[in-house]
Amino acid sequence: MIPMWMFGVAIACGNTFVLKPSEKDPSVPVRLAELMMEAGAPAGVLNVVHGDKEAVDAIIAHPDIKAISFVGSSDIAHYIYSHGTANNKRVQAMGGAKNHGIIMPDADMDQAVKDLVGAAYGSAGERCMALPVVVPVGKKTADELRARLLPEIEKLKVGISTDPDAQYGPVVSSQHKQKIEDYIALGQKEGAEIVRDGRGFKLQGYEEGYFLGPTLFDGVKTDMRTYQEEIFGPVLQIVRAETFEEALALPSQHQYGNGVAIFTRNGRAAREFAARVNVGMVGINVPIPVPVAYHTFGGWKRSAFGDTNQHGMEGVKFFTKVKTVTARWPEGMTDDSSFVIPTMR
Repeated sequence: MIPMWMFGVAIACGNTFVLKPSEKDPSVPVRLAELMMEAGAPAGVLNVVHGDKEAVDAIIAHPDIKAISFVGSSDIAHYIYSHGTANNKRVQAMGGAKNHGIIMPDADMDQAVKDLVGAAYGSAGERCMALPVVVPVGKKTADELRARLLPEIEKLKVGISTDPDAQYGPVVSSQHKQKIEDYIALGQKEGAEIVRDGRGFKLQGYEEGYFLGPTLFDGVKTDMRTYQEEIFGPVLQIVRAETFEEALALPSQHQYGNGVAIFTRNGRAAREFAARVNVGMVGINVPIPVPVAYHTFGGWKRSAFGDTNQHGMEGVKFFTKVKTVTARWPEGMTDDSSFVIPTMR
């Protein structure tokens, strides 16, 4: 999905494109390039190059590459942005996220719970638009939300990609699985209550797979590392707020500003939240506020580096350059198609 935010617009604007996928999951980009060739795209229009940091640095330094578009962690996004711009390239670099879901007391709790479970645990939480933090406003709202979430989480089915009933699958690598488990252990050490622990999950027949069960924390505080940092796994954290203002401040003051959602029946609260929250993409009763293709995608703060968002009209702007021509047409000038421009030999 994400490479198609980039190369579709870039090629439509008349560019050729070099796609360097993550070395951890390179197969789909290769298939996309094969499909482009099968569809009749000329050779060299879409190119797939594999590698790690060495390949990235080569792209950053290559004089024929004029623009770089990236999605990944914030540290790598900042590296690509700073080094790419130093090489006089246009750069749009999207980084990490810690998206919040605000649950107001008047929210449709049935819908909110359903949306939260899908947004927090879908794709094993490995997407920049996951919703890993939920902020219920008021103790009554928080207690009800927790009571309603737990049985829905317990029903989630973890499985392989070919299982049509599976709701999410393994994480990307054994190293990342260990990293998520370390964050869960850290959350306990920091004093958060672990309501459901996904560590130790084993899928029958795939015991060596990189599977994690869904994890739920309550009582998470803003000074905890597990709140401040992106876990990028099937872990949902409950951060309780007493008032609307407190809930508004949480995503606004966080280092990441990718996406946020508010669940409410109150139009005034929704409009005020959308206007005031310091986050780039806002959902109102929409848990994953990813816009349709003709709008643009992009966060704020450490979630994005560069001043141009991806896809939509911002993508067109990024993959084109403005040329200004100032002319005076003398009397008698014609548009003679038979005229041949002389060349030097």
